[in-house]
Amino acid sequence: MSLPTRPAGRLAALSSVAVLVLASAGCSSSDGGGSAGFPSESIQFMVPSGAGGGWDTTARTMAKVLEGDELVDDSVQVSNVEGGGGATGLAKLQGDKGDPYSWMMTGLVMYGALEQASSDVTLEDSTPIATLTSEAEAFVVPADSDYQSIQDVVEAYTGDPDSVTFGGGSAGGSDQMVVGELMSKAGGDAGAMSYVPYDGGGEAIAGLLNGDVEVGVSGVSEFEEQIASGDLRLLAISTAQTQDVAGEEAPTLQDAGYDVDFANWRGVVAAPDVSDEDAQAITDLLDEMHDSQAWKDALEENGWADFYKTGDEATSYFESESDRVAGIYDELGL
Repeated sequence: MSLPTRPAGRLAALSSVAVLVLASAGCSSSDGGGSAGFPSESIQFMVPSGAGGGWDTTARTMAKVLEGDELVDDSVQVSNVEGGGGATGLAKLQGDKGDPYSWMMTGLVMYGALEQASSDVTLEDSTPIATLTSEAEAFVVPADSDYQSIQDVVEAYTGDPDSVTFGGGSAGGSDQMVVGELMSKAGGDAGAMSYVPYDGGGEAIAGLLNGDVEVGVSGVSEFEEQIASGDLRLLAISTAQTQDVAGEEAPTLQDAGYDVDFANWRGVVAAPDVSDEDAQAITDLLDEMHDSQAWKDALEENGWADFYKTGDEATSYFESESDRVAGIYDELGL
């Protein structure tokens, strides 16, 4: 008795299907950027400023969480590119067009700096991925400063703008903007401000302690260690809601009678012309990071507020911030 046989055509068809399935499985397991295997190579994460600042701290914290929670198989390489309040780094990002492994930190600081410099490159020349954190700005002075309160600083400035020199991040960034908003609300001339820009938090602290500037302005996390050690004294934070800084409740600008509620924010963009599929793969990875306990712990440790937006919401927010910053510059005459 002979065994039944499959028709030759059906056998060939089944073989073809098997080959296609295996090929498809092979692609999804090895290809990065939008596939199930993302990321399949090292992420190159650029910080467009010097070491020690808020962008640098945020990027290196993200890398630590991504690697420590084994959300990536390869390392996250963080590098610093200084200059132009981020314009130099943003211009460099253009060379990685379409590459989902090329990321860059950004935020409110960059919008202001690009506006100030009338830069040829804008954040429209990138792929928006997510906003991450927001943070109060801190007004600090050296421990031996004659300024005992933020009111002292405002009174000195409104009496003679040249008597007070402020120092913070890049020219036109959030640090300079919050000083301008404060002085405008206090009846001063924001456009008369003496302001020294620094590329990193470390340089700004050195400028304060060396006496190059009288008042430092930057994110709370950049000054907290020096506040805790007693080298710097906190005068006020910029948000309406207070928080503990170096173990003590911080006074706010509103506590001092100034109608200012201002927060800096930070986020991530990828190289321009990244495909929708690749952008979604990056977002999925950041979703995992955002949901991790390690990231929640980092937010608390650094005093960062959770300000996570992705997708269309993030894109719309990036666009609205560009318009808002332009409006602030017009209003303050910066």
